[in-house]
Amino acid sequence: MASLGAYGSSDGDGHAVRQRIKIAGFIALGLALIIFFRLYTLQVKEYSRYQTLSLGNHIRLQALAPVRGLILDRHGTVLAQNTAVYTLQVIPEKISNMGAMLEEVGQVVALSDNEIKAFKRRVSRRPGFEKQLLKSRLTDEQAAKFAVNEYRFPGVTLEATLHRDYPRGELTAHFLGYVGRISERDQTRLDPAAYQGVTHTGKLGIERQYEQALLGKPGFEEVEIDAHGRTLRTINRERAIPGDNLSLTIDIELQQVAREALGSRRGAVVAMDPSTGEVLVMASSPSFDPNLFVDGIDQNTYSALRDLKDKPLLNRALYGRYAPGSTIKPLFGEAAVEVGINPNERVFCPGWYMLPDSTRQYRCWKKTGHGAVDLHAAIEQSCDVYFYELGKRLGITQMADVLTQFGLGRQSGVDLPDEPSGLVPTAEWKRSSRKEPWYPGEDLITAIGQGYLMTTPLQLARVAALLANRGQAIQPRLLLQREDALSGEARDQASMTEITNTALRVDPEGMERVIKAMTAVMSSPRGTARLSGQRSAYSIAGKTGTAQVVAIAQGEEYDESALREEFRDHALFIAFAPVDDPKIAIAVVVENGGSGAGVAAPIARQVMDRYFIKALKRA
Repeated sequence: MASLGAYGSSDGDGHAVRQRIKIAGFIALGLALIIFFRLYTLQVKEYSRYQTLSLGNHIRLQALAPVRGLILDRHGTVLAQNTAVYTLQVIPEKISNMGAMLEEVGQVVALSDNEIKAFKRRVSRRPGFEKQLLKSRLTDEQAAKFAVNEYRFPGVTLEATLHRDYPRGELTAHFLGYVGRISERDQTRLDPAAYQGVTHTGKLGIERQYEQALLGKPGFEEVEIDAHGRTLRTINRERAIPGDNLSLTIDIELQQVAREALGSRRGAVVAMDPSTGEVLVMASSPSFDPNLFVDGIDQNTYSALRDLKDKPLLNRALYGRYAPGSTIKPLFGEAAVEVGINPNERVFCPGWYMLPDSTRQYRCWKKTGHGAVDLHAAIEQSCDVYFYELGKRLGITQMADVLTQFGLGRQSGVDLPDEPSGLVPTAEWKRSSRKEPWYPGEDLITAIGQGYLMTTPLQLARVAALLANRGQAIQPRLLLQREDALSGEARDQASMTEITNTALRVDPEGMERVIKAMTAVMSSPRGTARLSGQRSAYSIAGKTGTAQVVAIAQGEEYDESALREEFRDHALFIAFAPVDDPKIAIAVVVENGGSGAGVAAPIARQVMDRYFIKALKRA
């Protein structure tokens, strides 16, 4: 009995073991099926997806920034270029402790407070995966020192990049403008695809006007990277297309002469070829160094520049607005002949003028008067009384038409951004803007270029060119030629800016009369600019101008020495030469310079002399 019980117990244990083995087998089979299914999913069904993810861990697609095009003057002198510099770049998301990183990097390469503040500002505004500039323009010694320590700073890289540089600095700042780092505001207007890998864009002047031509087209490259993000090798590359090189109409040597002639005075000089509209000189004084803005100017430096009394950031040649003074008298002289006023009729100048039924005296610049003068003598000697009488006869409507026809009160069309229009006043304008009527006395002061009338130096240079052309209008331009950086093929500049040349409605006889009188301004014993015209090897037609900054009360005398500088008259001058075959037209404005004949005309003479000396050397 005992034996049978033992055998029964053994059978039961074996059955239990077999059951457990079966269960374990089913579990193992199930797990094997799950693993097999998962392997099938990973290796077959979702192979493409996981291959892409795998490649993404060690293959990076990165943009290649194009090389920005060069800017040169008309003779090939480089005005804007790209120079190789070392920079420190940071990928913020790879930095665990930003403060510690900045402190440690600063022990290797000195970081200024402004650099740290600018870096933190950029990091706070941009995604963490984007590289941000920490320090630019490292010296060779700084670059070498960081290179041997780079392994200590994951996420911080030393890179050689191209940096925009303006070798002529202040001399070209106003018309060239500058590039700056792309801001949040810029991003709203720029095409992201065109700016992949690009950190800077044109902010002012030619750099902004021709941004798309200078920019080029970005390229791309696939690179293999290690676990630390360092590049191991380049797998594939599509190179970037560099931007076009631009040749400007500017003659940098003449620009230098004009700038030196202005000296420390506030003012502007604009000179152009009257036959083509090519701007040879666009000088504004004082100026600033555009290189300060390329990598971002600190707030203190910018505020100091902006708040300076002399306003060096202002391009006076383009944006300065001034009463033209007597420089516009030739325009009204031509208009007088056109409407039938006898140019030989004489007007007596006792030194003042009065309207009928009025006791107010409008003074001539010459207190003792010019005596009896006709149109020729009035322009030659700049007699105000003659033009007071002419203004009364023409009236503001007719004068406004003349000024507008000669390009005042509207944009010239020059290829620079945000050109102002100036102002040609009318009775309607005054009623709508000032809520006041137009008074007869305002006809008089408009006829001598005072009152509400406002022009820019560029507009005055265009007036000089129109007179030189005997009424043939031209559109000023700074672009001479656009050249493909790869092929060297020149592109037609007309494809980038519309050139408009039209003939004005002028009286040929009247035009020749005023030009003859302007020639006398420079060459006759009574001409107001005779000192600047003497001993000239070429003939010059010119007109001086003086524009009041503050009004002088009736009965008071103008005493320049008693006035603070900012209240003294502006000095102006326009001219062209040679008279019979004009090659250059010029306008000069010197703020608070006093006499157009004594201050502005000599500056123009220096520029014209250099122009013709250069022309003789080229001949």
